[in-house]
Amino acid sequence: MKILGIIPVRYASTRFPGKPLIDILGKSMLQRVYEQTKKGTHLTEVIIATDDERIATHAKSFGAKVVMTKGEHPSGTDRSYEAYLNNKTSYDYVINIQGDEPFIDPSQIDLLAKLCDGKTELATLMIKCHEHSVLFDKGEVKITLNTNNEALYFSRMVIPFVKGVDEKEWHKHFNYYRHVGMYAYRADILEQITKLKPSPLEIAESLEQLRWIENGFKIICAETQHDSHCIDTPEDVEKVIKLMGIKA
Repeated sequence: MKILGIIPVRYASTRFPGKPLIDILGKSMLQRVYEQTKKGTHLTEVIIATDDERIATHAKSFGAKVVMTKGEHPSGTDRSYEAYLNNKTSYDYVINIQGDEPFIDPSQIDLLAKLCDGKTELATLMIKCHEHSVLFDKGEVKITLNTNNEALYFSRMVIPFVKGVDEKEWHKHFNYYRHVGMYAYRADILEQITKLKPSPLEIAESLEQLRWIENGFKIICAETQHDSHCIDTPEDVEKVIKLMGIKA
């Protein structure tokens, strides 16, 4: 299978403008994401998709291939699809890699790539919830699965409810998983989902993957053992460095 890795990146950010270009221990966040992604062994090619010339110029300075896209995309999925089309090379799958996780583990990308067998429509990653605080954090998206590890639902709330058990003990009585936001799309499916209108569940939870489920597409979920930490605000930089145990 030919797999295209795309890192969609915007300069504009309400909480952290210019986030991709910030310095993290001597390298920009974008360079760190790119270099970690390139360590994966299953991607045919890796490109950076952006609408900003500052990002494009910086990416080219460390040897990355850049594809320019429009600025008004509502999601990384839409930007990935335009970049896929503009890249002018045919691929079986596209993997969308988050541009704000500078210490992403390359094995996570390989794990997702192994699901790209021609049958899989969509795939993503998940990690087990071992703590009450994480499980009930509404900033963490949880996944409810069927017996084939296909997503039944994504929610910021905790599903299912464990009857007769104190909430602080729920994670000890049920295998809960939280979402790790990286996606693999079969190329023909990527085209289809970008043409779908926002759905009621998506609007309610502000989660685009619910649009796909509501329209009958299947999302396979693979369990990763590596935690993933994104940077959303300036304060997150030091926090993520400490969580990853990175030393200057």
